[in-house]
Amino acid sequence: MKQVGMITIGQAPRNDVAPILETHLAGRAELTQSGVLDGMTLEAIRQNLAPAPGEYVLTSRLSDGEQVIMSRERIQPILQQKIRALESCGIRNILLLCTGVFPGLQTEHAVLFEPDQMIPPIVALLAKGRRLGVIAPLHEQVGALREKYTPYGLDPVFAVASPFRVDKQAYQEALEPLKDQVDLLLMDCMGYSEEARQLMSELSGMPVILSTALMAKLISEMI
Repeated sequence: MKQVGMITIGQAPRNDVAPILETHLAGRAELTQSGVLDGMTLEAIRQNLAPAPGEYVLTSRLSDGEQVIMSRERIQPILQQKIRALESCGIRNILLLCTGVFPGLQTEHAVLFEPDQMIPPIVALLAKGRRLGVIAPLHEQVGALREKYTPYGLDPVFAVASPFRVDKQAYQEALEPLKDQVDLLLMDCMGYSEEARQLMSELSGMPVILSTALMAKLISEMI
């Protein structure tokens, strides 16, 4: 059976979101997981990978569920190594489990599915004529995330809600700035689960696009 590699910028396995991929790959491909932070302690991550002022901020989770915040500039060399390692195992389709922007990632033989390059143009088509709201994990990420949508004629309204703590009250509060401002929601992080999407849909009454599910459907058509 074919294999699809999945690289989280946190630690593998990602039992919270991997089932979304596995549902769409069932009977066609097996999911092989890898993590940028595999084998690292929380202390080492905070000491060596935390963002400095001006660096691109990312977040993910460890295998115990702990949320961590990292610098793109500091983890990208490790991410590139993880891509090479999956390629060396013969894997020819690799999903980056992050919607952040990673300039310059390279493969030798594999197809690298980068959500930041695929999701904005697709959402632009889906949102045509609708006002778009984007849910992000951290306030510090909003400015950088906005830049992904501008080339596609989108000017989303942003709100912040944690992917790693699906809490009804917190999600309700996150939706307040979007009230009467948007018609369609995108959860812009691969860490949001189906549970998170269902809760956001219930609270907002709007269609909610789950980044992980969208990427899973696209990949399933490419293998």
